[in-house]
Amino acid sequence: MKKFKILIIAAVAALSASCSDFLDSFPPYAVDINVSVTDSVAIALTNGCYVPLQSSNLYNQRIWSLDIIAGNSEVGAGGGEDGIETVQCANFAADASNAFALYIWRSPWVGIGQCNTVIKSLTGEGNRTSADIRQRSLGEAYFLRAHYYYILVRLFGGVPLILEPHEADDDINSERASLDACYQQIVKDCNEAISLLPEKRSYTGADYNRASKEAAMCMLADIYLTWNPESHYQEVVNLCDDIADLGYDLSQCVYADNFGMRAETSQEALFTVGYSGDTQYDFWSGDNQSSWLSAFMGPRNSGMVAGAYGWNQPTEEFMSQWEEGDLRKDVTVLYDGCPAFEGVTYDPGNSNTGYNVRKFLVSKSDSPEYNTSAADFVVYRYADVLLKKAEALNELGETEDACVPLNIVRKRAGLPDIETLVPAGISLDSQEGQEWLRERIIHERRMELAFEGHRWFDMIRLNNGEYALDFLQEIGKNATKNRLLLPIPLTEIDSNDLMEQNPGY
Repeated sequence: MKKFKILIIAAVAALSASCSDFLDSFPPYAVDINVSVTDSVAIALTNGCYVPLQSSNLYNQRIWSLDIIAGNSEVGAGGGEDGIETVQCANFAADASNAFALYIWRSPWVGIGQCNTVIKSLTGEGNRTSADIRQRSLGEAYFLRAHYYYILVRLFGGVPLILEPHEADDDINSERASLDACYQQIVKDCNEAISLLPEKRSYTGADYNRASKEAAMCMLADIYLTWNPESHYQEVVNLCDDIADLGYDLSQCVYADNFGMRAETSQEALFTVGYSGDTQYDFWSGDNQSSWLSAFMGPRNSGMVAGAYGWNQPTEEFMSQWEEGDLRKDVTVLYDGCPAFEGVTYDPGNSNTGYNVRKFLVSKSDSPEYNTSAADFVVYRYADVLLKKAEALNELGETEDACVPLNIVRKRAGLPDIETLVPAGISLDSQEGQEWLRERIIHERRMELAFEGHRWFDMIRLNNGEYALDFLQEIGKNATKNRLLLPIPLTEIDSNDLMEQNPGY
């Protein structure tokens, strides 16, 4: 399937060109936000809002690398200084000069700036867009601005709220807004997106990767489980039910279809980041049209996939968490004695831990070179929605009802209903039963969504970060409460007189 080509900003010189020309044009040029905006300009401007998602700063590397910091895996890679910035974060020894913090800080701000341009362009004078394109484009911009800010606040805390495009003579110094103020804006943008975006099933062909109504609802449910969750559990349940009402049925979805080349047509995916795999764009440049996941996670020196740099090696502790008979295991990881991949037997000697991630690997027939993978990355999917609903229902004290969506996920994984695992002497409708089920739900999230970038965010939101500290210290990490946030990069501190550093750095 052809991906819609993503640009940073549309070209003034191409104002008379077709929509297809806009999507294929490169390099980018600037558009004056005060010029007349037509449908083709609006689409190209909005496409630019997606660009930072594709970068190695976000979904092409840093987001999934958060599983390393969360203790699911180790960097692996080539040893020495390879991945040292991630190792420092995973050992909770990073400082303000840490490159991981710098990289993951940068890209959201590029996206926020582009979203601000789209929103101002489509709500100002000189707008000649059709009602449908204007509504959809605004919905996409609000969704993506919320998404970029949501990444930032979970990793860094309160950040500057910049909601207008920068002008040449603007003061670039901005102070940090409170965490609550940031979340209020994120929720506002999310609700705008829900009201404006079409359902995912309305998208076809090149538009598959665009934001949809259900993607915005899923993100809002996630936000509510993170920000003052005690006040939002019923809203989470309602949002999850609204998504289900749009026709999602996990029993009709195949787990493996969410990864690698299959992700492009996944029936479960609510929102994906797409790549073209086009070799005219350099693998290491900022164009980001090849997915890095298979090349980076393939067992090092194995030749199993093109690239095979050996990053993100699962730990023994993570591997010990699989339940007997879990069908997701053979899709998710490579281990001694696992089924062969494309006819190649796995050698655990190719990993420092004896394990590698399997779910994102792409066969050489689909990606014959390290820079040719067009595999999508699934950001939100329906199993996540069901687990959110289970969590919210359990916190509302509706423990038996919470088992229903949880069991749907477990059934697909080939596992028995959760009720069969309740320890003797514990009743599900008791406080003890609620606490037991809470642990089972977060365990299910860990295994279902492994290496997809959710584990770290789940850990730090639960019990105000205490869950993360307990787990990290249990596995031997020297984690402290202050280190659950990344440092504001030193370059930002030096360039912004109003920026304050996070405590502990």
